Amino acid sequence: MSLVPLAPIGDARERVVDDRTFAEQRAALAVLEERLHARRREVHAGWGQKQVDRVHAKGKLTARERLEALKDSGTPHYEVGTFVNYGETFEGGVTSPAAGVVTAIARVEGRLVMVIANDNTVASGAWWPRTPEKIQRAQEMALRLRLPVIYLVDCSGLFLPEQSRAFPGKRGAGHIFKMNSLLSASGVPQIAGVCGDCIAGGGYMPIISDRVYMTEQAYMVIAGKALIKGAKAQKMTSLDIGGPDVHVHLSGCADERVPDDEAMLSAIRLEVARLPSSGADFYRGGIGALDPLYPAEELAGLLPVDHREAYDAKQVLARLCDQSLFWELMPELGEEMICGVGRIGGLYAGFVINRQGLVGDPERPGNRRAGGALYRAGIAKISAFSRACDSDGLPLIWLQDISGFDIGAEAERQGLLAYGSNLIYTNSTNTTPMFTVLLRKASGAGYYAMAGLPYDPVVQLSTCVSRQSVMEGRTAAIATYNAKLDDDFRIVAKDDAERQAVVEGMARVEQRLEQDMDPFQAARRLDTDEIVPVAELRAWLATLVEASYQGTGYRRIKNPRIWSMHDLQDLVGQVR
Repeated sequence: MSLVPLAPIGDARERVVDDRTFAEQRAALAVLEERLHARRREVHAGWGQKQVDRVHAKGKLTARERLEALKDSGTPHYEVGTFVNYGETFEGGVTSPAAGVVTAIARVEGRLVMVIANDNTVASGAWWPRTPEKIQRAQEMALRLRLPVIYLVDCSGLFLPEQSRAFPGKRGAGHIFKMNSLLSASGVPQIAGVCGDCIAGGGYMPIISDRVYMTEQAYMVIAGKALIKGAKAQKMTSLDIGGPDVHVHLSGCADERVPDDEAMLSAIRLEVARLPSSGADFYRGGIGALDPLYPAEELAGLLPVDHREAYDAKQVLARLCDQSLFWELMPELGEEMICGVGRIGGLYAGFVINRQGLVGDPERPGNRRAGGALYRAGIAKISAFSRACDSDGLPLIWLQDISGFDIGAEAERQGLLAYGSNLIYTNSTNTTPMFTVLLRKASGAGYYAMAGLPYDPVVQLSTCVSRQSVMEGRTAAIATYNAKLDDDFRIVAKDDAERQAVVEGMARVEQRLEQDMDPFQAARRLDTDEIVPVAELRAWLATLVEASYQGTGYRRIKNPRIWSMHDLQDLVGQVR
């Protein structure tokens, strides 16, 4: 019963795709990923070198320099929300790269933590529209994974010209402090380093933390010197009002004072070192992380940029799972879906992926139908698998490349609405961590059913070719102008001017929807958490799965001897 029957999957690249096709596909993706790298460099630059010099002149580090100094030397970090507000301008014609805050999963003293750092090169770390939502999203990830949270606070408060878009509402700035409270109530450690301006909401942000450090030039105030001068006609400096002399020695709102950023970061590292170590090695059972037999970097040449082209989904799994070993569950059922268990970074996880190309049709033996869609048996299969992962405490990875649910009279007779509801209910009530990757298409209700962002995956990642939409642009144009078309989708207008108006209108709808499906649009609106290069997916997923196992005692994690997954296999075997 304890045996996990992992088996080799995948093939050498040369057997999957020829050299020419591989090179062409990799080159096409490289163009898109270079745009990703260029835009990331643009965001990381903040408001430019002049602002960096200004920060350095004050004897301070920038937010990203603080992150680099805080994390373990030589380890990567995984930034989420890089492209929030990308391409938007605000009052005064200014931009807010990354919404003025850096949020990233990083390794500190061997432990994965969530770092939330105000970008002091962007309006002195002010909060913009969507900044509160981005901070809350990072806090939510930390809460779900029980990751310690480190706040590096250097915040001048709301960007006042846009206050109406950041202050009120359910997810407005005040909700950050509720998330502080929920983290505290759940026993998730919070450590704050106050290293500069900390005004109004920025002053509240660190207070509920378990440990609060202040540098000598930091201050925390409900209102700064300008507001006090205007309201009370008192001339005082912000340090007089709420510096370390006040909050470390009088109010008790901070625990310790340190001379500068470097000392503060060293102190925070010591605090993290005192926390319980990660449980991941225990759950690895002495088995370390092993590279796939086929390199993850090959995914860049195996995944066609054109969403209409098919590929072998098992080759994707073979380049994500340790040693390219995988236990596929219920392979004879719902051929359009692949689900099973593999190790990633030495830890077990469940995987669900859409099979592409043509698949078998159980209703008509010998017939073939399009993959990349949800049919009755596939929905039932992944519903059962999702429930088993939740029962067994396995983190669940959804790899989406889906065009939606099957449609038509037969689909309705088979009750796909009810089957879909069952899958949605399952994913809505799961407590095991779920992570979603939009490989290419993420269309219609299929995007929802496969744990899209509305169904609360801990993290949703996109690639440079991801497309989120209800339907494709051409299909939507036809639906929009359906009254002007015959049964063969030909324009029925007799008048040339009317015909031309329909042609132009359909073209506008198609073009606009194609633009809306750009993953940067989704990332800007917080409709996806991060855009990542395809070759980096394994590293991302290995880190997220490790984070799922790091904290102990807060969720169900069962050893393979008592997995309901084995029951599922045997029951399905009996049916066969």
